[in-house]
Amino acid sequence: MILVGSLDDIPLGEAVRVDAEVPIAVFNVDGELFAIDDTCTHQDASLADGWVEGCAVECPLHAACFDLRTGMPSGPPAKLPVRTHEVVVDDGVVYVRVTESVEAAA
Repeated sequence: MILVGSLDDIPLGEAVRVDAEVPIAVFNVDGELFAIDDTCTHQDASLADGWVEGCAVECPLHAACFDLRTGMPSGPPAKLPVRTHEVVVDDGVVYVRVTESVEAAA
């Protein structure tokens, strides 16, 4: 698992970027944590820098939206999903268990 940091470092409605082998974004949506690949599948933009509304994040470049629960895009310009990852919180410390493929994340 990848260490993200303290739960207190991810305020409600915010996201943090984790520089792993593939960058990962961890979002705090009303106290529930979601982790996805941080790079938009449409173009190279950080989704951690995007806007969160409900359980979706909007890419800051071209407004592609992804469901944080499934990684699926809700419409163009993105056509491919991002991987989702399991988030584990242990004693106030956040970890991400990286999913190997998009299919395994579904």
